[in-house]
Amino acid sequence: MASDKRNQDDEQDDDELDAGFDPKEYDTMLELERLESLEEEMMELGVTSLDDIRQRIGELHRTLDEERA
Repeated sequence: MASDKRNQDDEQDDDELDAGFDPKEYDTMLELERLESLEEEMMELGVTSLDDIRQRIGELHRTLDEERA
């Protein structure tokens, strides 16, 4: 019986959470998380702009091409 009561309480909690769920806010939070992760990775790589990233990609492609030749 106690288990049934706990399951009902859990279902009620889930219903209350679903009622307050805002898909737009969730998408915004996901985008924020992605951008913060990207910022951390850029700092670790020592790049500060998209141009820096493109330059680094070009350098790495040239390095790989030279190693294969």
